[in-house]
Amino acid sequence: MTHHEAAPGTAVVVVDHGSRRSSSNAMLEELVQRFADQSPFDIVEAAHMELAEPSIQTAFRRCVERGARKVVVLPYFLLPGRHWHEDIPRLTREAAAEHPGVAYLVASPIGLHPLMLGVMQARLDHCLAHAAGHAEDCESCRGTGRCRFATAAP
Repeated sequence: MTHHEAAPGTAVVVVDHGSRRSSSNAMLEELVQRFADQSPFDIVEAAHMELAEPSIQTAFRRCVERGARKVVVLPYFLLPGRHWHEDIPRLTREAAAEHPGVAYLVASPIGLHPLMLGVMQARLDHCLAHAAGHAEDCESCRGTGRCRFATAAP
């Protein structure tokens, strides 16, 4: 896979839904930091569509303050629902309105990307290994006692 050469002044805002659970929001921020560490883009920010800061507006502003002339909003969503069709474009338009002359693009959600098949299989393999006692908890269920088979009472 080839990486797009990041044009100077192009920023990326990775946006998820946002949660009332700070641990969920922190997980996106950790993911975005890992992405920033290996990405060719110099300016990468995390954002939450709602319920938590940084908002798209805040992240967009941070990008411009860091020198962005173009901002790509990358939804961390699996499927193209209402948030991708309506909410994220509207919130991005509103954020961009405060920065005339800065171009923006809302990228596609992950969707049917072929690498997702491997991600799904890797997660499934890990959860089954964990349930069998052969692997540690993953980052999502650490300390929750999840990834255990349950049986409904008769």
